[in-house]
Amino acid sequence: MPYLSIENLHASYGKTPVLAGIGFSVEKGEIVSLIGPSGSGKSTLLRVLVGLNKPTSGTVSLGGRAIDYTNRRALREARDRFAIVFQQYNLFQNMTALRNVAIAPVKVKGRNAAEVEKEAVTLLEKVGLGDKLNAYPDELSGGQQQRVAIARALALRPDILLLDEVTSALDPELVKEVLDSVSLLAREGMTMLIVSHEMAFVRQVSKKVVFMDEGRMVEIGPPGEILDRPKTGRAREFMAKILRH
Repeated sequence: MPYLSIENLHASYGKTPVLAGIGFSVEKGEIVSLIGPSGSGKSTLLRVLVGLNKPTSGTVSLGGRAIDYTNRRALREARDRFAIVFQQYNLFQNMTALRNVAIAPVKVKGRNAAEVEKEAVTLLEKVGLGDKLNAYPDELSGGQQQRVAIARALALRPDILLLDEVTSALDPELVKEVLDSVSLLAREGMTMLIVSHEMAFVRQVSKKVVFMDEGRMVEIGPPGEILDRPKTGRAREFMAKILRH
């Protein structure tokens, strides 16, 4: 049984369809990357999974159990199992890196503050920020802020980590430090869904790649197949453009 199963998922913004029949599965510990042109529905799919946008039809199952996105309790339980990191870091500017990571598990989940702070230190060390525990966001580079955001998501102990173009707002020289942190999580067996335009990174960490266009899943397969030998004309056109640069 797949760990995460998405079946015939549809979603709309008002009357505008943005997801049209998306369906694929993710195994525990697997990394699946979503690629495709802007506006293809990649980020919307992540937002639907975590309940920020409601599906209009279709099924999302986690651990064999369907998520009822119309039920508050079920939605809360789902959000306990997913954590999402956005393009923008959205850190609390008046809090240190350590406080940014520790606040949600204490305030939202009611966990012991001392235990959470100890775990937050470990997480910040894991993403290479052990020397920045008491730094405020405006004292950190964009790459460092994004790594704090990743540590903050991990502090929620999610089953699945959702990463939405986490390097797109960064200067090129800062991209590698964030991707290195994500690669470490991949080696540790974290289940992840990643939206990315960093094709070398997608190739390196992904077990499967989903190519999306206009809200539809056009192709799915191993990275070597999707990036190097796409079957559809639309995927070949996209790869020819993006891999040329």
